Amino acid sequence: MTVVTGIHETYGATFVDRGGRRFVRDYGRPERTHRAVRNGVGVIEMAYGVVVVDGDDRIEFVDDTVSNRVPESEGSGVYALLLDPQGRIETDLYVYNAGERLLCFTPPERAAPVAEAWAENVFIRDVEVRAASADFAVFGVHGPESTEKVASVLNGAGSPEPELTFVRGSMGDEGVTVIAGDGLVGEEGYEVVCAADAADRVFEALLSFGMNAVPFGYRTWQTLTTEAGTPLFETELDGRIPNVLGLRNALDFEKGCYVGQEVVSKVENRGRPSQRLVGLRLDDDTEQLPDPGAAVTVGGDGIGEVTRAVTSPSLEEPIALALVDFDAGGESVSVDGDAGAIDAVRTPLPFVDGSAVSERLPVYSAA
Repeated sequence: MTVVTGIHETYGATFVDRGGRRFVRDYGRPERTHRAVRNGVGVIEMAYGVVVVDGDDRIEFVDDTVSNRVPESEGSGVYALLLDPQGRIETDLYVYNAGERLLCFTPPERAAPVAEAWAENVFIRDVEVRAASADFAVFGVHGPESTEKVASVLNGAGSPEPELTFVRGSMGDEGVTVIAGDGLVGEEGYEVVCAADAADRVFEALLSFGMNAVPFGYRTWQTLTTEAGTPLFETELDGRIPNVLGLRNALDFEKGCYVGQEVVSKVENRGRPSQRLVGLRLDDDTEQLPDPGAAVTVGGDGIGEVTRAVTSPSLEEPIALALVDFDAGGESVSVDGDAGAIDAVRTPLPFVDGSAVSERLPVYSAA
């Protein structure tokens, strides 16, 4: 269940299952909601799992397992990955230094497996690990007016900067932590963290106090992040090597050994991965969007596959993200669809320029 199901239902929400929990799909008219976020500010209950790591050795322990450097200073965070021995992504996560503990935000279905695996590998270190998804609520505040929105409701602190740093304050009578976002929807943004028992009041404050904000769900999240060129765990990251996705903000190439690091370094030293993530603008007459895994071809030869396709409310046309052979040429391509081949044109990412650039926008050293 969401943390604030009753409020979502009041706004007319329909729901979708993510990792065994229900989160908002949309509140009706998702295209209109999408444009409201692009032009103003919206609030979404984020589908995160939470892992808490305590103990004197917490920073060293987590740093030894993830692909990026865990910050030693309180009030800072980092985006990182857990990889398997073949360098494939098992999960992405945000790791925040909250003083006497680390808070790790994962996809909802990954929190329990990560906590279990870490707890089994503590050995003699002073570390305690627990899954704590039910203890917290996290709300995303996104849009070009998100800074003004946060300033209008946050007491006791100013809006944090730069990305993934955070401050503590209050909204109404409830204590909150506000994290500067990393631009995943292509707009300025923040995440507001509170205790689960305060979630109703914090969510209402974000929607109704100070500047008004529109609530939105994961259908709109999909269209916003696709327009921004942001790869997501469930559609692009899961099981893939991070170099293929150009996910350089999740990798510290100077960092010591972690599981999968040898593969990532070999691909980096080779100069280019086997594939790259690209944008496709599909024929306007496309009646049915291609499914994930649909083949991308040039002259009848396969060069890759679609990972995600949406109808862009900003562009009013269908668009897709696809993984294609790194050296594949040709601006014009075809995509296999249920009704036959769909004409498409490769286009630079992001599809839409907003008030921020996604920190996950693909970057390739040999591009």
